[in-house]
Amino acid sequence: MDEIRDWTLIAKARGLRHTHWCHLTADTEEELHAFATRLGLRRSWFQKKSDRDYHWHYDIVPSKRAQAVRMGAQEVDRRFIGRLMIRRQQERDGIEPGSEVGHRCGNNPNVRLSPGDQQAVDDFKAYLKQKKEGDRR
Repeated sequence: MDEIRDWTLIAKARGLRHTHWCHLTADTEEELHAFATRLGLRRSWFQKKSDRDYHWHYDIVPSKRAQAVRMGAQEVDRRFIGRLMIRRQQERDGIEPGSEVGHRCGNNPNVRLSPGDQQAVDDFKAYLKQKKEGDRR
């Protein structure tokens, strides 16, 4: 879990009661849900937008964070959480762990795209080529 941050602007915009929280996550969803249950969190508080979402987590307030630390949760910084999310994305998209993930536009030749993103780039290049050939006629 990362450090507590002040989310007042987001909290007020969404009408939330709490303004300070951090993110509790784990290596697997099963591990996270088991820990969250022991911590007393409701499953409805789990945040995952879709089956393809790799940002899944629980938001927890300072008192729950302190309890989680006492229960053995690992304290990490936001950079660690970011790297964890990138690793999840790579696993989801079939990209070799540790590969650099970059912008989806395909303009950076040093970045290995996911198979789906590479197909989209290849399809667009083929479309441009076909369009160019049609313009010549």
